[in-house]
Amino acid sequence: MKRSSQVTLTVVAAIGLAGCGRRYDPCDERSFDAVACGDAIRGGGYYWNGSWVPMTYSHPYPYYYDAYRVRVSRGDPVVSVPGKTYGRPAGGADAGHSGGTVTRGGFGSTGAGHGGGGE
Repeated sequence: MKRSSQVTLTVVAAIGLAGCGRRYDPCDERSFDAVACGDAIRGGGYYWNGSWVPMTYSHPYPYYYDAYRVRVSRGDPVVSVPGKTYGRPAGGADAGHSGGTVTRGGFGSTGAGHGGGGE
């Protein structure tokens, strides 16, 4: 795949993201966000458009980062999620935090059944 095709694919994916109700995990290799993933692992979840999504990650940060880098090196598409999407709501540190957790395993068949996709 040519580089310009990859850029176009990323832009199309980002536009599609804006119009759908799908939630993207910041540690998923398809939508990895370095800062949000680190925060999610340390904090036991992440914010998605102002709502808290509880999540327990079974691996340390390098596992998720490495999976993302392998995906990129293969030329597989990734979704760029705008940084503000993972931002904490304006009401303070615990706004929207509702408790409960979802366990997140690995990727592929290992993590297919664990909290990674849409809502």
